[in-house]
Amino acid sequence: MSRLTLQTLESAPEASRPYLEKALAKNGFIPNLLGVLANAPTALETYLTVGEINSRSSFTLAERETVQITAAVIHGCTFCVAGHTAIAYKQGKLAEDLVEALRRQQPLPDAKLDALAVFTRAVIARRGAVTGAELDAFLSAGYGEQQVLEVILGVSLATLCNFSNSLAQTELNPELAAYRWQPPGENGAA
Repeated sequence: MSRLTLQTLESAPEASRPYLEKALAKNGFIPNLLGVLANAPTALETYLTVGEINSRSSFTLAERETVQITAAVIHGCTFCVAGHTAIAYKQGKLAEDLVEALRRQQPLPDAKLDALAVFTRAVIARRGAVTGAELDAFLSAGYGEQQVLEVILGVSLATLCNFSNSLAQTELNPELAAYRWQPPGENGAA
């Protein structure tokens, strides 16, 4: 059970309802993350607005999901790993070996995406203060300064939802159950 109220269309603050209505129309259900964020209409608006902005970055869907899954795994956000796994498979049509490597934080079968995952981990671990070698490796993989900053954009989006879910202990929607993830060592998961 969530530690914060899981708002519905009926119970949510008035300012949150239009966002929940759009999510319901888009997904066929309201992701519990949005039900939690609806407690603070500005937090919900920020998450959805930054998510839309992030979708307009120069990154492909596969690259955006690489950043999102990498951050969610590092932050231990079971909800976001499941949610972004669903996006990776359903919308991105990403290969299972790639998605599973992301979920396990193992080397990726795609060298450029692997460089992105490694750089994302460095950005998070060093709170942006990556080493010259880490930055050079990312740039050498074919990325530019725009993508350096777009990694930070993706991490900022992930941080809002990952931390909110971790604090709230957001329950996974049944629609996402097939993509369930647990941090390594919890309940025998790897």
